[in-house]
Amino acid sequence: MRKNSWWLVLSVIVVILDQVSKCYAVEYLHFGESLRVLPFFSLTISYNPGAAFSFLGTAGGWQVYLLTAISLVMSVILLVWLLRFPSGYKIRALGVSLVLGGAVGNLIDRIRLNYVIDFLDFHLKTWHYPIFNLADTAISIGAILLIWSFLFTKRYTPVN
Repeated sequence: MRKNSWWLVLSVIVVILDQVSKCYAVEYLHFGESLRVLPFFSLTISYNPGAAFSFLGTAGGWQVYLLTAISLVMSVILLVWLLRFPSGYKIRALGVSLVLGGAVGNLIDRIRLNYVIDFLDFHLKTWHYPIFNLADTAISIGAILLIWSFLFTKRYTPVN
C-alpha cells in the first residue's frame, strides 16, 4: 500500500488545483459574462447541478443527491483500487489517480454547493463545447489512460 501512496498524493494535487481554480473563477468572473482569453477559448462561469454536459441538470433537485452518492461510492472504490495496484501498472495507476482526484474535486462542490462550478469554455464562432472545469479534465484524461492501458499494454507480471 505504501508504494502506491504517492499516486494518492497526485489525486490530492488534482483536488487542490481544481478547488483553487474554482475559487478564482467565482471570485473574478461574473455569471453570464465571458472573459475571452484566445479566439477559441474563454473563461465563462457556469453552475451545473447535473452530471457531464448538464445531464439531469433540470431534474428538480433529486439528481444532486443521486450524483453525490454515486461520486462518493465511486471515489471509495477508486481509492481502494488505487492503493492495491501492483507497482508495474503505472499508466493504469496514473489514470485512476486522475479520475479519483477529479471525482473528489466535483464531489466537494456537490456537497458544499449542490452544484459543480464550471468555467472553461472552448468555442468556434457560435459553436460552444460544454463548459467544464479542471476536475472534468482530470477525469477525461484519466479515463483515456485507463482505456489505453486496458487495450494496449501487456499484463504486468512481477519477476520473482
